[in-house]
Amino acid sequence: MDHIASAVILGIVEGLTEFLPVSSTGHLILAGHLLGFTGPKADSFEIIIQLGAILAVVVMYRDRFLGLLRANPYQRFSGSRGIVLLGLTCLPAAVVGFLAHKAIKAHLFGPVTVAAALAGGAVAILVVEAMRRRVRFETLDDISPALALGIGFFQCLSLWPGFSRSAATIMGGMLLGAKRSLAAEYSFIAAVPIMFVATAYDFYKSYHLFEQGDLLLLAIGFVVSFFSAWVAVKGFILLLGRTTLRPFAWYRLVLAAVIFLVWPS
Repeated sequence: MDHIASAVILGIVEGLTEFLPVSSTGHLILAGHLLGFTGPKADSFEIIIQLGAILAVVVMYRDRFLGLLRANPYQRFSGSRGIVLLGLTCLPAAVVGFLAHKAIKAHLFGPVTVAAALAGGAVAILVVEAMRRRVRFETLDDISPALALGIGFFQCLSLWPGFSRSAATIMGGMLLGAKRSLAAEYSFIAAVPIMFVATAYDFYKSYHLFEQGDLLLLAIGFVVSFFSAWVAVKGFILLLGRTTLRPFAWYRLVLAAVIFLVWPS
């Protein structure tokens, strides 16, 4: 398949799945195998184009991000307090990811391991949705340091490709007392710093793999993932107002079963 077509497909996959509880990394690994685009360069390409999806969220929530630069007396999630909350959420996964970066890439970036994570995450979603929870946090301004750090520990689950960062943080938030819509909104915002750092670190470690001719493919993947993520986040917010996370769990289980059949070993 043409390299440009592959870049477009991977950009669409990245953007549509990055902020949904279905695992963008898992889908990119699977798409890469189907397209024949695998190896160290492919792994890094799939991580770097996440910047497009990150930028989409920054633009969509620009008022909240700008509010982090200066405290707003009417918004508790602003200024230094907002930055500290995001830092608490990012810290656990940043530490674990830094220490386990090589092991994760070496052992968990494969279709079968992704399928196992998809299935495990699906079961977790169904269990969380079946639980009766007391909602104690309804808006971003209700988020406490304890909630932010707790979500951060749950985010560590997303280091297993296929589990899904958004699934881990949304479920974590719900278990800790956040309203489902708040858990999703905070998941979007909290993704930006951790994803930016992870992407920058990966690019620093692997930029030597790319040649000048690869820059066009990276740019295409970046732009496509930006617009795909914009559509996905808008649609996900609307969907959560009408349903639970269960449809995503069933989708994950079906996809995991298909992967196990196609890649039995």
